[in-house]
Amino acid sequence: MPERETIERAREDASEGKSPSTQAGEFVREEIHHVREGKHGARSPQQAVAIGLSKARRAGVKLNAPKGPASIRKTIKPRGSVRERR
Repeated sequence: MPERETIERAREDASEGKSPSTQAGEFVREEIHHVREGKHGARSPQQAVAIGLSKARRAGVKLNAPKGPASIRKTIKPRGSVRERR
């Protein structure tokens, strides 16, 4: 759950008319701060960014859907390999 101050900062950005990526930047900033404090074990900065963007989406920031193989796997269901059919 994001901290109250982070949500407030993101809402201020929204009320000022700033872009959704700027609003989500507050969540990413918080998440990188948590990783540096050792609150949880994200293995890379990219993973911390992904967690922050996910929290921003859950908090209501209007971001685009995540790009990459994970989103493709969710939208297009694989038919199964040859080995599974046997």
